[in-house]
Amino acid sequence: QVQFVESGGGLVQAGRSLRLSCVASGSTFSISDLGWFRQAPGKLRELVASISSGGVTVYADSMKGRFTISRDNAKNSVYLQMNNLQPEDTAVYYCNCLSAAIRSSWGQGTQVTVSS
Repeated sequence: QVQFVESGGGLVQAGRSLRLSCVASGSTFSISDLGWFRQAPGKLRELVASISSGGVTVYADSMKGRFTISRDNAKNSVYLQMNNLQPEDTAVYYCNCLSAAIRSSWGQGTQVTVSS
């Protein structure tokens, strides 16, 4: 099973950028479709963006044009570049396998806080 460790969060002002990183352990990383998820206080965890093993990306509507997901299989890493951050992007961000059927237990995530 793949395990994930997220980093790169922080406190930023609206309009600024952050780049999140996620390092995974496990030999199946390169063949796994992956996703960045987020959970805001009092809300359900939601999918932000996904990237297939072949590099095909999909974004939630509110992230299109602002967020970019990428991966480096040689480094067992997946990234999320977030531009023009808004207060509603405040959440804990997680990475994990896209498919719930093979999803690992959730890591600690990385906190992103955007001030207005």
